[in-house]
Amino acid sequence: MSTQPHSAEQALQPTAVRAPHGDSGSQPDDDQVADHDHAFKWREMLRIALVATAAACVWWHLWEPSLRISPIGLLGLIGGGWPIFKEAVENLLAKRMTMELSMAIAIIAAAAISEFFTALVITLFVLIAEVLEGMTVSRGRRAIRDLLDFLPRAVSVRRGGGVAEVDTEALAVGDAVLVNPGGRIPVDGTVIAGHSFVDQARITGESMPLEKTAGAPVFAGSINQSGALEIRTERIGRDTSYGKIIEAVEQAERSRAPVQRLADRMAGYLVYFALGAAALTYLLTRDIRSTISVVIVAGACGIAAGTPLAILGAIGRAARDGAIIKGGLFLEQLSQVNTVALDKTGTLTYGQPQVRGIIPVGGAEAARLLDTAASAELRSEHPLGKTIVAHARALGRTPTEPERFGYTPGRGINAVLSGELVLVGNQALLRDYGISVPDDLRGRQPEASAVFVARGGQLLGAIVIADTLRPETASAIEAIRSLGIETVLLTGDAQAVAEVIARDLAISEVAADLLPEDKRRRIKDLVAHGRIVAMVGDGINDAPALIEAQVGVAMGSGTDVARESADVVLLGNDLLKFANALGIARRARGIIRANFVGTIAVDAVGIGLAAFGLLNPLLAAFIHVASELAFILNSARLLPPRSRTQPMIQTAQARS
Repeated sequence: MSTQPHSAEQALQPTAVRAPHGDSGSQPDDDQVADHDHAFKWREMLRIALVATAAACVWWHLWEPSLRISPIGLLGLIGGGWPIFKEAVENLLAKRMTMELSMAIAIIAAAAISEFFTALVITLFVLIAEVLEGMTVSRGRRAIRDLLDFLPRAVSVRRGGGVAEVDTEALAVGDAVLVNPGGRIPVDGTVIAGHSFVDQARITGESMPLEKTAGAPVFAGSINQSGALEIRTERIGRDTSYGKIIEAVEQAERSRAPVQRLADRMAGYLVYFALGAAALTYLLTRDIRSTISVVIVAGACGIAAGTPLAILGAIGRAARDGAIIKGGLFLEQLSQVNTVALDKTGTLTYGQPQVRGIIPVGGAEAARLLDTAASAELRSEHPLGKTIVAHARALGRTPTEPERFGYTPGRGINAVLSGELVLVGNQALLRDYGISVPDDLRGRQPEASAVFVARGGQLLGAIVIADTLRPETASAIEAIRSLGIETVLLTGDAQAVAEVIARDLAISEVAADLLPEDKRRRIKDLVAHGRIVAMVGDGINDAPALIEAQVGVAMGSGTDVARESADVVLLGNDLLKFANALGIARRARGIIRANFVGTIAVDAVGIGLAAFGLLNPLLAAFIHVASELAFILNSARLLPPRSRTQPMIQTAQARS
């Protein structure tokens, strides 16, 4: 089996996992990870079996030549407890107070008073707990490895007049890559031949497969569904859109949130407290068994292990759901957000004008009104004019070429059709030609732009054009409000438009006619008044506000500037992904708090019972390990579900 990393792995190396008792410290590729995991399991299983066998022998007194020392017990402690003792010594030399050190002290103390069975049971519990913790953490890491494994390891490339199968690490920019139906696209590039539909939901968030023909862009991590494609390679490895997504997730996992640093300090304090309580217990009672029980029962694993696991799970789950959180710091800040500021165009809306209504007057027909406007605007470069022409063609209408075309900036179009003067523009244009517009036609939809149309000196009516809300926007805003978070609309659009959007979405605060610097100033004011603000935007004009907010959130289809300025990137344009990320962040904070409170409560009660002789070392060990597992499993509730990779591949193959 090859141990050379493929290009996908070179670009997307998995981060180091804290293996139980320091068994891992390198950055292996996927094959090596699999071998390491296999060896790790066997090694740990052998240790557990050795300690369990030794404990049984000591319990049944199979060979006890001395009343003070049990050879079998001693052998079991040395062989099975070696990783615990090794890490304890390393922590001691590094002046770190950890739970491994306190457990090593408890094991040695129990053996010193000839409680070999208790010492072996403590060792057994610790080994089992560490294996379960390692398995739980591996499940969280597997979410990232699943993303990595989604890219193919071998690809077909057209070279030297033929097609060759090569490793992805051998790809170069400019190569022509062939992708069959059902295959996964390994590079970012442009289609140079073929026709197909491509599922790129993992990259852009598009819910439906997109048609791809020559000249269309494609992204690594997409699934080719129906036809063969030949793609010119433009970006590989870390430079691909898929590579940047996974790199962002991995960097987020490596970062340490303030709450995690607090957890590490708290864990050290609890160990000091346990040792101090043990020393006080011995001074007051002179009972070595009670003293050892105090050391054993106290634990900070709910904090030390549960906190990073909760952060890992939250970041992994959010990534699976389409929200890339760039670090533990931003996850923690996201959990504290109480105000969400939203850009309008491209965030709440599509950012593209669309015809919302055709309003004929004076007996005119809607079809004649649309045909007249589309023909007059046929040569226009104005966005509203292009929208009218596109709408007419989408309805199967065929605009005719005007005999004359003129454009007055700030007013609109004057053209000649079949010898008649046609006016398409605002009220000022029609007023210049002595044509009045009824008041009810002007103010019917204040949030939209009304384009008035007249022909032969007669008003035909108006075409209402406006940006359209994304279908998921209302649900997303409602989900954000259900978390008790206030919403603020910050837009450069007109006040009337902003107020209608805010009213329809029940957004509490509105600020319109804002320049980029104005948006930044608004965010700064909110922060100055004690708000924890998340700013959601998609364009270059949103970048200053994204940086100013505690958490900047960029829509995945937005500009590169916005995505680089953001702390959270949404794949695609679904604001519900952000609402979901807010919920995940709050769940993570709740779990971490529960672990903090639970750990302190268990330690306080356990130490009190042990100090008064109500817990023997064996029961103390059981309580310690049981509470540790409870806190770890509590944190594991945030871990993402098992890989969706295979079902996605099967679905793509079924469709093809």
